[in-house]
Amino acid sequence: MTDIREIPEGQTKLAAPALLELRPQWKTTDALVELVDRRLRPGGYRIVGAFDDDHDVAVSILGFRDAWAAAWGHHLYVDDVSTLPEARGRGHADRLVSWIEAEARRLGCESVELVSAVGAHRAAAHRLYMRHHLTITAHHFTLAL
Repeated sequence: MTDIREIPEGQTKLAAPALLELRPQWKTTDALVELVDRRLRPGGYRIVGAFDDDHDVAVSILGFRDAWAAAWGHHLYVDDVSTLPEARGRGHADRLVSWIEAEARRLGCESVELVSAVGAHRAAAHRLYMRHHLTITAHHFTLAL
């Protein structure tokens, strides 16, 4: 049985293993918790997790923000979607994407937006998004400094 629930500040460690799969540059749970709770949450970042009976932590997470933009109006912006390797293929991320759509509707948003890296390693994520009717609407450009 999968339980979908929001992970509040003070419990961010429950999201860390799955989030570190996607964001390994933060290296440790402590560094990631510090980033999320001190830098991201004050800006409105929220995390929802999928929990199963076999793990004490979230097996899949989705991090997002309630935002406004001239291009998209009121929207939920998804920063992070990640699942522990041993929990992939079991529908956890599907449940999270369904949850974020319902949350966006509840909040009166016009859309759900996200940017996903490109490459063969992201093919499963792209299939997930397309299965949920997200469309590719733009190119994302980066200038590393």
